Amino acid sequence: MREQYRTHDGGLLEADLPTHPMEQFTRWFKQAAAPGSPTAEPNAMVVSTADAEGRPSSRTVLLKSYDDEGFVFYTNYGSRKALDLAANPQVALLFPWHPMSRQVLVTGTAARTSRQETAAYFHSRPHGSQLGAWASAQSSVLADRTELDASYAELAERYPPGSAVPVPPHWGGFRVTPRTVEFWQGRENRLHDRLRYVAAGDGAWRVERLSP
Repeated sequence: MREQYRTHDGGLLEADLPTHPMEQFTRWFKQAAAPGSPTAEPNAMVVSTADAEGRPSSRTVLLKSYDDEGFVFYTNYGSRKALDLAANPQVALLFPWHPMSRQVLVTGTAARTSRQETAAYFHSRPHGSQLGAWASAQSSVLADRTELDASYAELAERYPPGSAVPVPPHWGGFRVTPRTVEFWQGRENRLHDRLRYVAAGDGAWRVERLSP
């Protein structure tokens, strides 16, 4: 099970990169999300955390926004990933854009977004997703599926469509401030391009090429 990676744009060269990694991320993200792109859910990313004892875990979540300050996702603050981040804010992100023979790998630290930012995003969600944030005590053990369904049904009766759903106090965002951002472009014969931005302080970044 091996595929020969090919690129039709000459690969990834240092001369092609802007000075800030988020500008390069924007270029690739727009290509991954463009109409006709073979990449499904380009905002899906693997978030890897470790708890206070160093035990790692990973899961796929959806990127909801990004800017020069970093990458934002939302979750239940009682979930495993949120509890990991409370004990150890070091985090890694992976965007696996396999159909384009590309990956973006990020390391950095996570911090909670403001309640104002969280509320603005929460109220932009579909009504059912707002109810789901209340219904699910994420990562906790359920007796069975009916327990979850009953919780949702009770909330749906309390907050019918068109009614205002309050923001759960136990739910909100994390912003990952990057320390490194690596852009990986697959090339033939496993001679891939790996260009990594490293934070150099005072808002500056240096770029280094890694051996594949």
